[in-house]
Amino acid sequence: MVQLEGWRIGEATVTPIYETDAGSVIQPGMVDATPERLAQVAWLAPRFADASGRMRGVVQGFVVRIGDRTVLVDACVGNGKPRPGLPAWSELRTDFPQRLSTSGVEPESIDTVVCTHFHFDHVGWNTVQRDGAWAPHFLRARHLFSEPEFAYWRTLPERETADDLAGVQDSVLPIVAAGLADLVPPDHEIAPGLRLYPTHGHTPGHVSVLLESAGERAVITGDAVHHPSQLAHPEWGIFSDFDPAAAYRTRVALFSMCADTGTLLIGSHFAPPAAVRVKRVGEVFAVE
Repeated sequence: MVQLEGWRIGEATVTPIYETDAGSVIQPGMVDATPERLAQVAWLAPRFADASGRMRGVVQGFVVRIGDRTVLVDACVGNGKPRPGLPAWSELRTDFPQRLSTSGVEPESIDTVVCTHFHFDHVGWNTVQRDGAWAPHFLRARHLFSEPEFAYWRTLPERETADDLAGVQDSVLPIVAAGLADLVPPDHEIAPGLRLYPTHGHTPGHVSVLLESAGERAVITGDAVHHPSQLAHPEWGIFSDFDPAAAYRTRVALFSMCADTGTLLIGSHFAPPAAVRVKRVGEVFAVE
């Protein structure tokens, strides 16, 4: 697996597309990940935290090219989306489309969009403003939504934040209305060698994305993992976990699957470079 502006996994490639910073947003939500505790995990610095224990993290999507397919995994926050509960990510104006273009991907060349879950920082670029309304951005793409995830969010559950409910309204439901959504099981095969991997807990129907090609393997986590510190402390969750106990079990299972196998763990919010290999250290894990 060679990193060339991303990673080559067998005959496939994964390219990260940066949108905006996330460390200062994620760290307060992971209440156990205090600067003092992060500073005690020596291997985190300087890549994933600074020496004082201040977390590094980003919002990013990933372009997966496999065979003749071009797949975008997670569509980030999006531009111009009002999210008053989280001012750092409200009414953003970023160059995400230009970064896609620089990577050789135009909106019309994406044939599939995968949303690992429906929190607003993973669906935003599904839609853009067109004629005063939120309209699909990737007009040729089928948008794959996990069936249990959609079933949960379509009811606009009151326990969820207003910002996340707004994300469903302006970035998910217009895709359904346009006939561009496919509701799929959480282990759905996207293409030969590329499939969804069930990782529920953070949300009811959360999925990661598993890529296997020519004997090599990588997994894009979505929010099954938020920060590499969770390798050392799988018990550290985040305030937005729907089922904290299930989210913990999912993290341990995911880390166990990757540990000491050469599998590339690509963290959706990990600071660049976002991919790590995992090793087991006693009852927990670390970056190789």
